Amino acid sequence: MKNFLILLFVLVCSLTSFSQSIDVEWKTIFDGNDLSEWEIPENNVWWSIDEGVLWAKSDPDQVGSILWTKHKYKDFEVQLDFKFGDGIVDTGIYMRGDDSKNVQIQIGESGSLKRDMTGSPYVPSLGYPVEAEGIKELLKLNDWNTIRARAIGNTYKVWLNGVVVMNYQLENANLTGPIGIQLHPGKEMTVQFKNISVAEL
Repeated sequence: MKNFLILLFVLVCSLTSFSQSIDVEWKTIFDGNDLSEWEIPENNVWWSIDEGVLWAKSDPDQVGSILWTKHKYKDFEVQLDFKFGDGIVDTGIYMRGDDSKNVQIQIGESGSLKRDMTGSPYVPSLGYPVEAEGIKELLKLNDWNTIRARAIGNTYKVWLNGVVVMNYQLENANLTGPIGIQLHPGKEMTVQFKNISVAEL
């Protein structure tokens, strides 16, 4: 009887998690045609669209850039496809802004750790408090990858190519803000994005 109850509990938790993952209404915020949902930086030399793909490319001075959504989000999921390009790719998704109380989901190599930290949360005041799991087996270095990140309250969850790789809670996190895509300063690189969607929860 005890084993049955444990099995039933696991099944209910799994179904609850599954329903949370699919029972959402997705809105496309980059469809390959324009950046109408985004705040394009002044004197933009970093972001361009080519054949339905959003390219981020370092400028000669390697100043870097962040592409912000016009809309601010509270509880949400964001999903996008990414593909590494030239150089050492160091990018990521800002979840509700970029100050010390915000999480950025890393894509590519960490500048401080000098190794790939895709899927891991970076917090300015804490560094990388946890590391995503199973990335080496999941990450396709020469092809498209799909990353999905969820923020509900102060809890963050990340999927890479359909597999959960990270769960994290940040105390006193900012609970509202825009989504950003980073082109890290001080780097020579290119990276591609497509199929960017958001679901407000």
